[in-house]
Amino acid sequence: MAQQSIPLYRVAITRSGDKGDVSNIGIIAFSSDLYRLLKKKLTPLAVKNHFKDMVLGDVTIYPMDNIEALQVVMQGALGGGATKTLRFDQTGKSMSVLMQSLEIPFEAGEMALIPNRPPFEA
Repeated sequence: MAQQSIPLYRVAITRSGDKGDVSNIGIIAFSSDLYRLLKKKLTPLAVKNHFKDMVLGDVTIYPMDNIEALQVVMQGALGGGATKTLRFDQTGKSMSVLMQSLEIPFEAGEMALIPNRPPFEA
């Protein structure tokens, strides 16, 4: 079966936060089926490769099955933290937007799960 890469924004919403030099990004899939797939397909290595030199430390992904969301925690991701960094975005709020462009591989049989448009549009 052929795989197709789909950007994360097609299957989930994201929201980022920070604590010191740690960036965290919440990911909420558009459906239960997509959540189950993202739990398998979204790996710490994929996230680390996506952010390249922006994330110097470890990446950990915590599934939160009770709310069908993933919490991505990236150590050493904010240039020292809000009061130390020279980055334009000191608290990493834009990192959730960058996460949305991460490509997720989908098999041909999984493509039907992807909405034609985000579910919050009219």
